[in-house]
Amino acid sequence: MNDALNVAVLGAGSWGTTVASLVSANANTTLWARSAEVVAEINSQGQNSKYLPNARLHRRLRASDDLEYVVRACDVLVMAIPAQSFRRMLVEVRSFLRPWVPVISLSKGLEQDTQLRMTEIIQQELPGHPVGVLSGPNLATEIMQGFAAASVIAMDDPRIVGRVQKLFHSGLFRVYTNNDVVGCELGGVLKNIIAIAAGMGDGQGAGENTRSALITRGLAEVSRLGVALGGQAETFYGLAGMGDLIATCTSVKSRNRTVGFELGKGRSIDEIIAEMFMVAEGVKSAPSVIGLARDNGVPMPISEEVYKVVTGKATAKDAFRGLLRANVGQECQPG
Repeated sequence: MNDALNVAVLGAGSWGTTVASLVSANANTTLWARSAEVVAEINSQGQNSKYLPNARLHRRLRASDDLEYVVRACDVLVMAIPAQSFRRMLVEVRSFLRPWVPVISLSKGLEQDTQLRMTEIIQQELPGHPVGVLSGPNLATEIMQGFAAASVIAMDDPRIVGRVQKLFHSGLFRVYTNNDVVGCELGGVLKNIIAIAAGMGDGQGAGENTRSALITRGLAEVSRLGVALGGQAETFYGLAGMGDLIATCTSVKSRNRTVGFELGKGRSIDEIIAEMFMVAEGVKSAPSVIGLARDNGVPMPISEEVYKVVTGKATAKDAFRGLLRANVGQECQPG
């Protein structure tokens, strides 16, 4: 336990709460939430029943709805904020945050208007702060139940990343380091689109062969675009790429797969989203991902079909017909 370090986690959804609980084993950790009710429950009962029913949080974790208090005291700032609210939150904390405090993103989305990654937004709004991303096949409910899991912390500076790694590494939650911030961040973003496709197939009863093919060809799409945008190819075959992709495409706990599954059953995207109180980042990110792919001349046939469905331009059945009509080439070549 590093009692000298204060960690602030902003965002008390399922993943933010889970990470805050994990880090509490290693440092003084305060979880910021807008809801006074959530704060009171965490502090008095050690639970966040809205987002993590029946889970017991670390006894040292504290929560607050006072943003200035939480941020001014922190030595590391962890952002568990949905992508479309991410910049606004950074602007809110800017005047409270001390210089050179590392800022770590947990978000797996892109900003719609700019197509920017969260670490790029951090660099714009909080220049001079070391930035990083934590990403991997991490289903919050399983981690809180005590199942083993692994993740990657990616930062440019090898000295800082080693110190931050120790904050997140806890018990059965193993954390590895990587210097490929771009690749690790994009792996977490792009796999959400493929997970929607896998869910659409499952919702239509397409079978395990279809799911396996979607995951495999989806990984090819993810790595193609990721490398084109500056990521390292090997990153997409590690925890932040293939690992996260498999978990998100196959688990019933995955929100993006769930959206796809409901689309596959014939429901509309608006109807599905209206029933969800947690964000499925793939829905919001799909237009940005397709924009980046087209701008960089990267073919992404699976993602293109998902984009059409989540924007109401096609149905899930139309999407699968489109994939069956797509041209095929040699597997080892792009395309």
